[in-house]
Amino acid sequence: MSALFSQGRLGGLDLDNRIVVSPMCQYSGERGVAQPWHLIHIGNLMMSGAGLVIMEATSVEAAGLGTHGCLGLYTDEQEKALGSLVAQANKLSSARLGIQLTHTGRKAATRTIPERWRGEPLPPEEGAWKPVAPSPIAYDAGWQVPEELTEDGIRNIIQAFADSAVRADRAGFDLVEIHGAHGYLIHSFLSPITNLRTDGWGGSADRRNRFAIEIVRAVRAVWPRSKALGFRMNSTDWTPEGSTLDDAVDLARALETEGLDYVVMSSGNIKPGIAIPPAAPGHQVPFATAIKKGTGLAAMAVGMIAKPEQAEAVVASDEADFVALARPMLDNPRWGLHAAAALGADIRYPPQYIRARPNNWLGFGFVHPDAKPPATTQQLDRPKSVSSWDRPAAPEKPSTAA
Repeated sequence: MSALFSQGRLGGLDLDNRIVVSPMCQYSGERGVAQPWHLIHIGNLMMSGAGLVIMEATSVEAAGLGTHGCLGLYTDEQEKALGSLVAQANKLSSARLGIQLTHTGRKAATRTIPERWRGEPLPPEEGAWKPVAPSPIAYDAGWQVPEELTEDGIRNIIQAFADSAVRADRAGFDLVEIHGAHGYLIHSFLSPITNLRTDGWGGSADRRNRFAIEIVRAVRAVWPRSKALGFRMNSTDWTPEGSTLDDAVDLARALETEGLDYVVMSSGNIKPGIAIPPAAPGHQVPFATAIKKGTGLAAMAVGMIAKPEQAEAVVASDEADFVALARPMLDNPRWGLHAAAALGADIRYPPQYIRARPNNWLGFGFVHPDAKPPATTQQLDRPKSVSSWDRPAAPEKPSTAA
């Protein structure tokens, strides 16, 4: 039996398997509002064979948007659009759907990736807004110097995360992941490179961790226990002057006591110019393993996990509980279905695509010569209609009739 395709659990969620689609910014929002592109993009990924799909980094306030095209979840219009998307996406598969909440901090007000041939920071004539940060340190030469947050400003952002979580719950999301990595606002508080404060929000590691802890505490207070709450964490700043893996494990333990369910481990991006090891397949998996060994949290691994056998090995060897993929899913939006075939697992297909399932298509072996036949043939229930795939219903109680 495939470990990758065994059932998993995050918080109060039961997942069909251990494959997760990582959040991927689409730069296609308008005023922070999701557009038809997002439904098509997410809808495709809901039919990828993954057990969990997490929507892109979504800001908790206008100042936290990374670009003009990023999504937000701080207005009624944004909430309504996402609620409609969730309702439509949930008809496509039994995959669970989450959202990542963020504040980009001093990395706000940039051009989108397709536009960055003209430079990354957004100039005033293109509508740049003022970034905020724990300390007034620009990300790089040519970037704006952010405004140092006051006590009230910090408290307002903590509340904004909680408010956005309430909106995410109303919109129907199953999971919230808080973005605490990649040099964004939470990471900027965590790292001694970017947090030079001398008040209760900076200095010692405990004080630098305080912002992240209070955000998780505020979100946990409003986010249902029947759903899942996670945190994308920086594992290391890749420099002795920055945060380390030991710091990350200590923070994860603190967040576990606040009711966090899982951690996904990323690294780097606190500032330009730091020499980092070259990316290689599975290069960040050991960071997830450190969380598994050092805490009771579920650990999600990222970092060039692209082949089914590779993902299977990560889960089967207990290096991580889940694997999260981004670019491989853009490259192949049916990655999970093809991975199941490669590993000999038989999984649910959308009923509209059932003719392409390995045991229903004589040509599958010709197109995918390395695929294994499934060990068993799953008997799929007939859907109520060909336009939807309902989530599995609770089993009926046995009859008490004589």
